[in-house]
Amino acid sequence: MSRYFTQDHEWIDVDGETGTVGISDYAQSQLGDIVFVEVPEEGKSLSKGDDAAVVESVKAASDVYAPVSGTVIEGNAALADDSSLVNSDPEGEGWFFKITLSDVAELDQLMDEQAYAAFVEKL
Repeated sequence: MSRYFTQDHEWIDVDGETGTVGISDYAQSQLGDIVFVEVPEEGKSLSKGDDAAVVESVKAASDVYAPVSGTVIEGNAALADDSSLVNSDPEGEGWFFKITLSDVAELDQLMDEQAYAAFVEKL
């Protein structure tokens, strides 16, 4: 499995043609306590960069963008009951949705973990 990051602080774990998407630990730390998460519906078609989900914290509401194009195959239902999973495990159990990739080549435009760490360090 490979993990990639966007400049908007989304991550995607890719296994074959399926990706699991969430926000980075850096992003959740900037947002503060997460109070609500809205994930996309199964079957929703997304293009790279589309608004895919919404995360609300005590500080602000933010969009979560699709890091790649594809079709949503699952939203993380656990977030409806416990949105704090995004704070406690943002790059694990706090994932937002799973997507079937329609263009694997789009991954080439994303950062690997090392490049993302260097990107965040400059912020």
